[in-house]
Amino acid sequence: MSTYFIGEGNIGVAPQYREFARDNNEPRRLLRLSVYFDNPVPIKEGYEDRGGYWAPVELWHPQAEQWQTLFKKGMRVLVDGRTVRDEWEDREEHPRVTFKIEARRVAILPYRLATVALQAPQDLADEAPDTALES
Repeated sequence: MSTYFIGEGNIGVAPQYREFARDNNEPRRLLRLSVYFDNPVPIKEGYEDRGGYWAPVELWHPQAEQWQTLFKKGMRVLVDGRTVRDEWEDREEHPRVTFKIEARRVAILPYRLATVALQAPQDLADEAPDTALES
């Protein structure tokens, strides 16, 4: 069972990339993020976090390996996906339950960014005319 999720938070550690082989197909690519979803409540002196929590975020995407270098610890992100119950056993074989976010999208929010650079699409780079906006 899962529940729709959308939340804003900060990446807590460097992203982890994994690749899983599939028979005669492209491998599946996974980017794992650990995100602290805060709950800022206004107070006289600014904001206070009340009830924030850490959650693992999994983003399955063909470009996950490239994105591993794009996402950084401390970066503010917006996560859109679903919350999924994850059951597993610890080293002593005790049953454990946690919740993770299976992300459809992870958007970088502009807080603390110094610059943004866009890469031209590879298939259109040679064909795109140089155009400027007219007033």
